[in-house]
Order: sequence, then C-alpha cells, then structure tokens
Amino acid sequence: QVQLEESGGGLVQPGGSLRLSCAASGSIFRINVMGWYRQAPGKQRELVATITADGSTNYADSVKGRFTISGDNAKHTVYLQMNSLKPEDTAVYYCNAVGSTRVTKRRFDYWGQGTQVTVSS
Repeated sequence: QVQLEESGGGLVQPGGSLRLSCAASGSIFRINVMGWYRQAPGKQRELVATITADGSTNYADSVKGRFTISGDNAKHTVYLQMNSLKPEDTAVYYCNAVGSTRVTKRRFDYWGQGTQVTVSS
C-alpha cells in the first residue's frame, strides 16, 4: 500500500557528513509524521529525528546540533543531514512514515528497509 525507499547511507570518517533521503509512495492522502530511527548491533531501535507536516521537529539528545531533518510534503520525502558524525552513529537507519491512505483515509505506519551508516577511521 505504502512503500518507503531510503538512500544515502555509506562509509564516512569521523567528523564527516552524510545526507539520507526517504521517499514515500503509494496510496497516500497525507503524511502526518516522517522520521528516522536507527539500530546498532546489540542495541534497541531508537529515535533519531522526526518531522511533522507542519514542520515541527524532534531530535534525540545525542544528535541535536549535528543532525537536521527536513521534508518536502509535496514529494512525500524526508531528509536527514548528518554532520560531525561519530563512530557511535554507526547503525542501520530506518525511515518511518505515519499518515492516512488516499481513498479510505485509513491510518498507516510503514517502515523502510534501512540503509547502513558506518562511521570509522
């Protein structure tokens, strides 16, 4: 029904930058919230950042001042600009979208397949 496609992950040195993108497609009427979550080996999935349709943002304390989330409502796309990357940022990053479908207005909550981010010297 709704598909999310992440891109932009890769290998970067500490202090470097990456920009992640996530595009939602399918029977979408409106996306209320999109966000990024990450999961490192041996750890639980954790919130990184979210953004609502009206532009309100929320960040994990560990990424405040370094990461910036932004979105394009018309394109159903969310971005995560990651600067000053640290080894502890290494994880699989997952895109999440919550909204309503085009015809039935049913709520949905979908996840992308994830993109690997590795920060290492």
